[in-house]
Amino acid sequence: MQNIVAESLAAYQMIGGSIMARMHARRKGRSGSTRPMISESPAWVPLQATEVEDLIVKMAKDGYTSARIGLILRDQYGVPDVKLLTGNCVTEIMKAKGVASALPEDLSSLMRRAIALNVHLRDNRGDHSNRRGLQLIESKIRRLERYYKDNDVLPVDWKYSLKTAELMLK
Repeated sequence: MQNIVAESLAAYQMIGGSIMARMHARRKGRSGSTRPMISESPAWVPLQATEVEDLIVKMAKDGYTSARIGLILRDQYGVPDVKLLTGNCVTEIMKAKGVASALPEDLSSLMRRAIALNVHLRDNRGDHSNRRGLQLIESKIRRLERYYKDNDVLPVDWKYSLKTAELMLK
């Protein structure tokens, strides 16, 4: 059995694929599912592209993130894939309509996690494992900060600190 797994893994890596390791752990993982290979929106989708764009703008103004908007469209409105229906992904639609947030979504969610963990650590000073977790989250934030500065998404003088994160996300 192990031979078969090793051979299939070697074949997978030879064709250009690789199994990436976790950032702060020594284990490797794979996503649970793959999307079907279709190139156009199914006929059974109940909404038109303009209706979906209007819903995206409305939900973005209500404060939902693009990931949450995609989930709501899938679960409540029956839209399996926004990009197939409209030609653009949710974040591109939000940018085009002028309702996108100033910070990238992954950076702001990590900053929210860091703030929540810092509040927990104020009350529980002896919680050393979560103090380590806060260090790992902040290192991810700094890595993303460097990436976004290199790609001109954030200004060069933008700097992460816990106090400015609390002010930015309120």
